[in-house]
Amino acid sequence: MWLVLQFPALAFWQPEVGCSARIDDIETNMSLTKVTESFEQPLEGGAIKVGGWRSALQTAVVLFKLRIVFLLLMAATGGAFLAAGGWPGWGVLLLTWLTGGMAAAGASSLNQYWERQRDGLMGRTRSRPLVNGDITDPGWVPWVGLGLILAPVLAVAWFNRPLAFFLALGAFIYVGIYTIWLKPRTLLNIVIGGAAGSAAVLSGSAAAGFWNAPGALALAAILFLWTPFHFWSLAILYRDEYQRADVPMLPTQTTPQKAAWWVMSHTLPTGLLSLLMVTLPGLGWIFFLPVLAITIDLFYRNVQLIRDPSPLNARKLFMSSNYYLLVLLLAICVDLALPW
Repeated sequence: MWLVLQFPALAFWQPEVGCSARIDDIETNMSLTKVTESFEQPLEGGAIKVGGWRSALQTAVVLFKLRIVFLLLMAATGGAFLAAGGWPGWGVLLLTWLTGGMAAAGASSLNQYWERQRDGLMGRTRSRPLVNGDITDPGWVPWVGLGLILAPVLAVAWFNRPLAFFLALGAFIYVGIYTIWLKPRTLLNIVIGGAAGSAAVLSGSAAAGFWNAPGALALAAILFLWTPFHFWSLAILYRDEYQRADVPMLPTQTTPQKAAWWVMSHTLPTGLLSLLMVTLPGLGWIFFLPVLAITIDLFYRNVQLIRDPSPLNARKLFMSSNYYLLVLLLAICVDLALPW
């Protein structure tokens, strides 16, 4: 549903593509010749090329960005725990996961449908199913994507309007504001687009019945700050590809070192705000110690990138940002769920 908008991709989650490192390697290594050949091969099975259940599963994982969806659901789960002040209950969690997962997957598919031409210009996204021919007739994709967004929004609107609002808001920010409007036009695209991840957090708190809980609002702010440096570190890594595709990500508009300083301008407040969450009721040392450790690692990676803005250091920071968010969210949930 959300997608963060800025937010939020874990060592095993790849940004924007929403794929694992293994799939990312396939993308970066696939030659243009292989891509061309994939369009020329005989196609069977109608709209989707037949290749067995594993191939179909991989196509779904990429098209709906299910690994990014998982991370967004973790953010929503954190919002639910903070709103409840502890264990929110299985009913709240299932409502959060089902509605949020559907909306996020739908928004992700609309994102890929809209960007399928540009994706063909970048090695990182060239093996997406709407580019490489795995989906032979993409006409159904926007309808399915729209349905996945509208179904949960309409289903919950009659009994939980805040949840319906944040589900719709996250999808609108990611698809309408970020993908269609801002991404091809301004280097501020991901700064504003990060609000989609914030909407994911607030959908979780809304499902728990307290959408504006102070802890949930703080976590939403953290997601808003986290998304830009997460994607900017990736854009430093793939700077040439973004330039070739004419996408004005910040690292394409300045030098890699200046971009690394811009990354730090978001890393610093993200880390400080995350550590300050220990002052919230229910959060203590079980939350603080792992978050402190991963924050130190994040700052170290950012400093290394400033000293040497190489692709290797950019990748290390990107991976660290994934770990950072995962550890933060797990620490929130575990500490609030424990009875002591």
